[in-house]
Formats: sequence, C-alpha cells, structure tokens
Amino acid sequence: MNSFSFAALLAQAQRPIGQLPPQPPAADGFPWGMVLFGAAALAVILLIILGIVVLAYGKMWFQAYMSGADVSIFSLIGMGFRQVPPRVIVQAKIMAYQAGLDISKRGITTTRLEAHYLAGGNVMNVIRALIASQRAGIELDFDQAAAIDLAGRDVLEAVNTSVSPRVIDCPDPHRSATGYLSAVAKNGIEMRVKARVTVRTNLTQLIGGATEETVIARVGQGIISAIGSANSHLEVLENPDRISKEVLHRGLDSHTAFAIVSIDIANIEVGDNIGARLQADQAEADTRVARAEAEQRRAEAVAFEQEMKAKTAENRAKLVLAEADVPNAMAEAFRKGHLQARTLVDGR
Repeated sequence: MNSFSFAALLAQAQRPIGQLPPQPPAADGFPWGMVLFGAAALAVILLIILGIVVLAYGKMWFQAYMSGADVSIFSLIGMGFRQVPPRVIVQAKIMAYQAGLDISKRGITTTRLEAHYLAGGNVMNVIRALIASQRAGIELDFDQAAAIDLAGRDVLEAVNTSVSPRVIDCPDPHRSATGYLSAVAKNGIEMRVKARVTVRTNLTQLIGGATEETVIARVGQGIISAIGSANSHLEVLENPDRISKEVLHRGLDSHTAFAIVSIDIANIEVGDNIGARLQADQAEADTRVARAEAEQRRAEAVAFEQEMKAKTAENRAKLVLAEADVPNAMAEAFRKGHLQARTLVDGR
C-alpha cells in the first residue's frame, strides 16, 4: 500500500462511473483492489441502513434522549420487528419521567411496557393511573396497575373513584321496576325508601372483588332488614338516619371492590297497610275454608240421609217378602198337620 502514489489515487477517483478501478500492483500477489471495493460497498450499505434507521427512529430516539426516558435505538428497532408501536412506549416513558415517577423503582422499563402491550393492555391508561395515584398519595405500583388493566377494569377510573368518591342509587333505577325499596315495619305499614350510597374504589380488592351490583344488593337488604326490625313506621319517619347508621355498621363492603363511605336516605314514603291487608286476606281465606267445611258437612248429611232412605226402602221390601211367605208357611203347616182347625162352639 505504501507503493501507491497520490497521483494514482487521484486517477482512480477521476475514472468514469461504472468502470472498475485498475488493479493495483500486488507485490505479494494479494488482490487489494477487490478488498477495497468490497469494503466500499459494505460501507455504502451500512450508510443506507443507518439512514433508514435515522429516518424511522431518529426523531423518537432523540426525543426520548432529551426527555430522559432512557429508550435505546436498538429497543426502537426491536419494537418494529415485534409489531409494537414505538411511539406509544416512548410517550409512556416520557410521560412517566416528566411526571416525576421513579421509573427504575416502579419497574417501568421498556421491556415491561412492551410485554404489557403485547398482552393486550392499555399502556397509556396504566401510566396515567400511576401518575394520578402518585398525585393523590395512593400506593399503586406498576404490577398492580397492569394486573387491574389486564383484568378488564379501567384502572384510571378506579384511581379517580378512589380519589373522588362516586354516588350510586339504591335501588338501581335502570334495573328496578318500581324505583324504590319496599320494607314493612312490625306494625304492618309499608315504607318506600330510596337511598344513595357513596363509595370509593378499594384498589387492594379490585381484582376478584364483588362489583357495584353486589354493593347495591347488600345495601338494599340491610335497609329492608333495618326497617323490618322497627316496632312502628313512626320510628323510621322520626329518625331515618338510624337506618343508614345501622346498615353502615354491618360491613357490607367486605370482599367487594368498593369501600362504602356513607349511606344516605334520599326519600322515604309511607305505603300501604300491608298488615291489615294480610289480615283481611287471611280472614277471607278462613271464611272460604269454613264455607268449604260447612259444605262438606252438608254434603255428608245429605248423603247419610239418602243412605238411610235406601236402607228404609230395603227393610220395607224385606218386610213385604216376609209377609208374602206367611200364607205359604201356614199352608205348609196345615199340610203337615202341624196346625188343626178348631171350631168354636158356644164360645169354646
């Protein structure tokens, strides 16, 4: 290589395009020209690939680098082969870092975000939930948030409900035909009640915990039981919060995805006198039973009378048959001499 002069190199550079360079003199017989050509072709290919990578991922990598998101260019290339949208992962890590989340401590790595996306999870929703929980001072790590998201629950809505409690109606107006709870006190008076339950999400029991329908059913059962234990409906009207306090202290939110904050009686009305109506119905039923029994006894008496009449007719028939046998018996006795005819003479 030291034998080549600068003039020779300049002559090679000025050759026409497409013409192979002349073979340099090889003192040792090695084809240095072919090696140079191969190296140049490889360099051109690498430059083309590098240009494509820069055009495709350079902007996102630079954005992540400047934002401190710690996403390497090789990770971006791997996302393209794994059919993972790089922009979603980059935006998620940038959002987490800029929000002040400790990415390394919470385990928000690029690999775990990709795994959560490939599992069908909503990466951006999980990151937003983590940011909201940090702002509210709620303990929530990436694994728990990802598990809630993969379980089909909206983890961001769960965090928001935990921060800002939600009010639900009891009974549910969309599923109840009457729109109120019907309970009867001990004196038989019906009470129609509407309640509002304030709940917040219990993140520790969100996975596997009972849903909102269970909470509504338990609260309704508790209200009906509390009214049923009252001696009079006047007690319920005088102190409605007695019902809510009694129901709240029963721990109806156990094993559910919610924690009950308060139970408030929104509306209470006096309904029908169920006790009187039941007594009237019972009296009517007793009357019908008595009528049925009397009719049964009358039918039995009529049947017995007809039976006696039949027996009387039967006995009369037997008597007639017996009277008919008397002349025959007397004749038979005369023939056999068991009877003798006596003529009464002079009264003797």
